Amino acid sequence: MKAIIPAAGKGTRLKPLTDIAPKPLLPVYNKPMIFYPLLSLQEAGINDIIIVADKDNKNEFETFFGNGEKFGLNIEYVIQEKQLGIAHAIGMAEELVGEDDIVVVHGDNIIEDDITPIVKEFQKQSFNIGGKKVKGAKISLKQVSDPKRFGIAEMKDGKIIEIVEKPNKPKSNLATVSPYFFDNRAFDIIRTLKPSDRGEYEISELADYYVKEGTATSSEITGAWFDVGTISTLHEASDYIAKNPRLAEKNFEYINKLMKD
Repeated sequence: MKAIIPAAGKGTRLKPLTDIAPKPLLPVYNKPMIFYPLLSLQEAGINDIIIVADKDNKNEFETFFGNGEKFGLNIEYVIQEKQLGIAHAIGMAEELVGEDDIVVVHGDNIIEDDITPIVKEFQKQSFNIGGKKVKGAKISLKQVSDPKRFGIAEMKDGKIIEIVEKPNKPKSNLATVSPYFFDNRAFDIIRTLKPSDRGEYEISELADYYVKEGTATSSEITGAWFDVGTISTLHEASDYIAKNPRLAEKNFEYINKLMKD
């Protein structure tokens, strides 16, 4: 399995901070923002990473991480020329992914839970479509207080029956959030998607394809989860992490060694 981290956003709601560095490299408490999703992936045994960057910030990621070896990762990069949504960003990584399944974690998401159990559940699941076994998708859900801002899952008997992006009348408060897990068919599915009303190829539309196909399962994130897109959420996440040893103390061995030296 390979991980895709969409990190090409302009971070306009975090200006002027993002005039200094790309949003995923801004500090959240004691680490760059992107460290948190990377550490979550590494903890789950996923070390092959593809960072989808903007042409203006790709060099900054490469300068910081290189090929990822010193962090115990294998990092590759691809440019998203136009900001056409998360599903579009995923599609940009197709050549580097090859035939692997994928996990998608946003570069500005911080997940308190250990995602290892979700990874194992996805790896074990199997469906039969047209006489062919497929792995399908696993969608992470998180209860949110502002469901109109997210892709929202409508549930029935514990299963997702539809995902609607930023609904005017949400049918639940369960947002679809990263990590998202998709089998390799995701790239073919992305090619069938049409832009939303805001002109983007939505990851919620990709996930909903699997829901309609009957090959999607879900897992609810019960620990803290942050979408760090504004100054207020950056401070909220920093304050929470400062009081949370699991998130505050977890770091790459490379960084720990530098601190000791």
